[in-house]
Amino acid sequence: MKAVAYYRVSTAAQGRSGLGLEAQKEAVEAVCSAQGWELISPPFIEVESGRDSDRPELAKAIQRARVTGATLVVAKLDRLSRNAAFLNKLMDGKVPIRFADMPFADRFIVGIMAQVAQWEAEQIGKRTKEALKAARDRGQRLGNPHGAAALRRAGKGNAASLAVVKADAAERAEQLRPFILDMQARGITSLGALARALNDGGFVTARGGQWHASSVKNLVTRLSQAH
Repeated sequence: MKAVAYYRVSTAAQGRSGLGLEAQKEAVEAVCSAQGWELISPPFIEVESGRDSDRPELAKAIQRARVTGATLVVAKLDRLSRNAAFLNKLMDGKVPIRFADMPFADRFIVGIMAQVAQWEAEQIGKRTKEALKAARDRGQRLGNPHGAAALRRAGKGNAASLAVVKADAAERAEQLRPFILDMQARGITSLGALARALNDGGFVTARGGQWHASSVKNLVTRLSQAH
């Protein structure tokens, strides 16, 4: 069987650095090797847009699979989508789809897993809103207007300026501690889910950027070391 690989990452930076991408590649390559599937190059890498309708690389991957008679292979169901209707539509298409973590799941099982994935996404959204409301009720300010300023102060790269950035990061971590603890208490514990919750809530990193699993890991580590 021929296989076309489709990978989906959160940001263009992750696509370039391999963060989040390597795990998907390893999963797809492992299942193809184990099952004797011929992996067609090159793979298709999508940068998340947040909209299922905006998937140019997925469209290309499906077209490649169609003309070569191949099967579309994805690392995990949620790398394709968390929207049950969208997933069901894809599964009903002419191109067969397999998932590395459940390569022999049939249409019925995938349909159930799609419903579960959508439910989990909705629950995360609900818990994020509840945690944000709790943060506002505590008078906690969202965002971090000083992140960019901290970077400018550290522009020369000297030790004193870098110390300022570290101090800002430590202060930022303490500001976010109540929110992180609240989210974890609500069942949102994975690094990726916490990153999405922070971004959805309007929180930025100490550098004024978006949160990713790696930056959340640093945040959680900093918080654990502080106590």
